[in-house]
Amino acid sequence: MLKGAIHVSNRLMQRYLPDPFVFVTVLTFVVFILGLIVTGSSPVQMVQFWGEGFWNLLSFSMQMVLVLVTGFVLASSPLFKSLLSGLAGTAKKPVHAIVLVTLISLLASWVNWGFGLVIGALFAKELARKVSNVDYRLLIASAYSGFLVWHGGLAGSIPLTIATEDHFMQDVIGIISTEQTIFAVFNLAIVASLFIVLPILNAKMQPTKDERVTIDTSILDDGSSVQAASVEEETITPADRMENSKLLAYVTGFLGLAFLVYYFFTNGFQLNLNIVNFTFLFLGLLFHGSPRKFIGSVKEAVSGASGIIIQFPFYAGIMGMMVASGLAKEMSSWFVSISSDFTFPFFAFLSAGIVNFFVPSGGGQWAVQAPIMLDAAKELGVSIPKTAMAVAWGDAWTNMIQPFWALPALAIAGLKAKDIMGFCLIVLLVSGVLISLGLVFL
Repeated sequence: MLKGAIHVSNRLMQRYLPDPFVFVTVLTFVVFILGLIVTGSSPVQMVQFWGEGFWNLLSFSMQMVLVLVTGFVLASSPLFKSLLSGLAGTAKKPVHAIVLVTLISLLASWVNWGFGLVIGALFAKELARKVSNVDYRLLIASAYSGFLVWHGGLAGSIPLTIATEDHFMQDVIGIISTEQTIFAVFNLAIVASLFIVLPILNAKMQPTKDERVTIDTSILDDGSSVQAASVEEETITPADRMENSKLLAYVTGFLGLAFLVYYFFTNGFQLNLNIVNFTFLFLGLLFHGSPRKFIGSVKEAVSGASGIIIQFPFYAGIMGMMVASGLAKEMSSWFVSISSDFTFPFFAFLSAGIVNFFVPSGGGQWAVQAPIMLDAAKELGVSIPKTAMAVAWGDAWTNMIQPFWALPALAIAGLKAKDIMGFCLIVLLVSGVLISLGLVFL
């Protein structure tokens, strides 16, 4: 039965899921039309909302580009490649590779979502080199599936926001500690269930040997071009000596590490996207050992960032239409209107999952949905921490079939969205049941 569902799912995605850029343009027109129908906004207003929001994700877009570039640079360094290679060497069969990459990605994403996105995809590529006859599409899909737990983890933007002094809803709900959200029994139970079920599910989704899509590992980046960036033994000019200076690389790298020591000493173990990128960048410089080798690796990595650069502004435009027109609030209010005190966590989760298609940002989505969801929770007598986590899990849930977040992993893997989304659709359906049960009954 599962094999049949996977076969149908893959065929549907291969046939009907377009390139992510086409997907985001179609999504733009869908939101435009819904804004006209649902909110009564005029075409001129919707164009205005779209254009004014178009560049609102520039900072975040650059962060995502750096997630891809710095992660690739670190992983292509000799030391890190040997570490990934050694860990990948413990997998002897395709099923071992699928389970291992799922667990590593889950753990890394629970610690920090940016870290998990990059490490999962890079580790999957290393496993593809080590394990023969493993389906490459499923390997990358398994790596991406670990991203599902990020909003229930240490870097979840919603639970961290409401645990922070002076957050925008403090007058309504006060400060909610992470003991009531991230480390609450219901949340830990959901996370634990996904750590158990996802590796098994991904392993069970292996196609038959005849249907597996393997890859010629010689076309995967092996760092050869990075190594080729080294110059001959005798440099000719002072500029050549500087470009190949180990001293310059080490001094600069250790300067970055010094700041990291200061940061963690003064802030505790608080990871954010900037700190992850900062860590990857300076460790990459240290591990490559010279500015020239480092830049050679950067040039390789940048070629895969085109999707992020061109598509994120379109998502920002969609967010602008959703928020400014009131469409996101209308969607959330409708789900609230059909909820009872028992079903409210489920409908909060479901509504967040749908809104996430159009507002693929945890913080941005919370800003839109929080006033509606929290007021409804207080009126119905539903737990405020559970309501916040229901929105958080909904935001994370539909990322499984939202190409927006898959772009860094796809760029690293060299695949298209339709190559992995058939598997991710099955993950979406199964995980949706688990998360819903946890939110409603625990």
